[in-house]
Amino acid sequence: MVTVVTVNETLSPFCFEADAFSSKLPASYSAGCVILYGFLALLSLVTVCGNLLVIISVIYFKQLHTPTNTLILSLAVADLLVGMVIFPLSLCFPLSSCMYNVSLFCKIRDSFDTLLSICSIMQLCCISVDRYYAVCWPLTYRSKINGHVVVVMISVSWSVSVLIAVSVVTTRSNDDECKDMCFMDVVMGNFVGPILSFYLPVVIMLCIYLKIFLVAQRQARSIQSIKSGATASKMERKATKTLVIVLGVFLFCWSPFFLFLTFQPLGNNLAPVPVIETVTWLGLSNSTLNPLIYAFFYHWFRTAFKMIVSGKILKGDFVNLKLR
Repeated sequence: MVTVVTVNETLSPFCFEADAFSSKLPASYSAGCVILYGFLALLSLVTVCGNLLVIISVIYFKQLHTPTNTLILSLAVADLLVGMVIFPLSLCFPLSSCMYNVSLFCKIRDSFDTLLSICSIMQLCCISVDRYYAVCWPLTYRSKINGHVVVVMISVSWSVSVLIAVSVVTTRSNDDECKDMCFMDVVMGNFVGPILSFYLPVVIMLCIYLKIFLVAQRQARSIQSIKSGATASKMERKATKTLVIVLGVFLFCWSPFFLFLTFQPLGNNLAPVPVIETVTWLGLSNSTLNPLIYAFFYHWFRTAFKMIVSGKILKGDFVNLKLR
C-alpha cells in the first residue's frame, strides 16, 4: 500500500541508509544484513512454491474444481505475484526508501503492492460471500454460486484492485517542494485508502462470518439425529472454519501495518525505519502462510501437494483421482 509516513532524517537500519528524502545501499553489508536478506529471499521462494502448489492442485485435480477452490485459486495467484514481484522489489526498494521518492521504480513497487494487497482483501470478501451461501442457504448454493458467478466475482475483484492501485499511485504528489507530508497525500494514503481497502471490507467479512457461525450452530443442533445431513454439514463447517482461520491470519499479518499507517501521522514522534519495514514484511508474510494453512487443514490439499512434489502426476493420469 502507498503510505505517507514521517521518518527520521538520518537513520541507519540493518541493510540500507536513509534520510528523509532518499535512501541508498551501504558500501558493505554486515553479517546480520546478509542473514536477513537470505531469510527474506527464502521467504520469497517458499511463497512462490507454496502458492504454485495450490494453483497446480486446483487446476489439475477435478475434485478441487469447486467455486470455493476457484476463489482460493485466484487468491493464490495474488499471493504468488507477491512472492515473485513484491518480495524482490521490496528487497531492492524498501517501503521506507520510497516514502518521498517518486521515481519510476518506486511507483512500480507501490502500484503492485497496492494492487495485490487490495486484491487479496477482495478475494477474501468473495470467499466469505461463498461461505455464507454454502452454510446459510445450502439448498440454493449451487444455483446462486456457480462458475459464471465466480468468474464475475474474480473479474470484478481484480478490476477494482487495478483501478484503486492506479488512482492511488497516480494521485501521489510529484511536487518537489512538498518535502513534508502533503495534506492530500496524508488524507488519501493514510485515512481514505485504508478505510476503503481494509477496515470496511474487514468489518463486512466479520459480520458475514458471525452470521455464518450463528447459522452453523443452529444447524448443528437441528441435524444431530440425521447422520448424512450431519456429515455434509460437518464438511461445510470445516471448510468455513479453515477459511475463518485464513481471515484471522490475514488480520494478524496486516492489522499492524494498517493501524500504524492510520495512527502514525496523528502523533509527534518520528517513525523508525525498522518499525516501518517490520510491519510491512509482516503483512507480506501473509502470502507465505495461506498455502501452509490449506496444507495443514485440508487433507485433500495435503494429498495433492504430496503427489505434485513427488512428481507422481507426471507418471500417469490422476485428474479424476479421489483425494483423501
